[in-house]
Amino acid sequence: MLLRLAEPEDLDDLLDVQQEGAQRALAHIFPQDTHPFPRDLIFARWVAEIADPGIEVYVIEREGRVSGFAATRGDELLHFGTAADTWGTGLAAAAHDDILKRLSAAGVTLARLRVFEENHRAIRFYEKLGWQRTPARTRTSFPPYPVLVGYERRC
Repeated sequence: MLLRLAEPEDLDDLLDVQQEGAQRALAHIFPQDTHPFPRDLIFARWVAEIADPGIEVYVIEREGRVSGFAATRGDELLHFGTAADTWGTGLAAAAHDDILKRLSAAGVTLARLRVFEENHRAIRFYEKLGWQRTPARTRTSFPPYPVLVGYERRC
């Protein structure tokens, strides 16, 4: 596995990974018949985040292909996901650990993230890796505006 900074040329592959994962794991939150994956909006967000000097955007490569993504801003893990065909292989845990090492090296002692309240798979993953739920609750900017819950973990 290789975790490296994303380039604009990575965006189509990154979005393919994100879209497939979102459609498989989040269809109960974002029903695809009424709230399909907003590829153009997500693409524009990634472009802006890659250009933002305060955000580190990464791709996770495995066997020479983009197999995941992550983004951090300060002490926050903004985005994280791996290709559906890698689920259960340990790739996500290895990439997660690498990201936390990078946050720690940057001086972060307590990392934060938000996850959809109904994304039970992701919640199990983060809790297994030591993340603790916080009282933080917000809503995403994408319809139907599901709740995001906060988590934190020492680096």
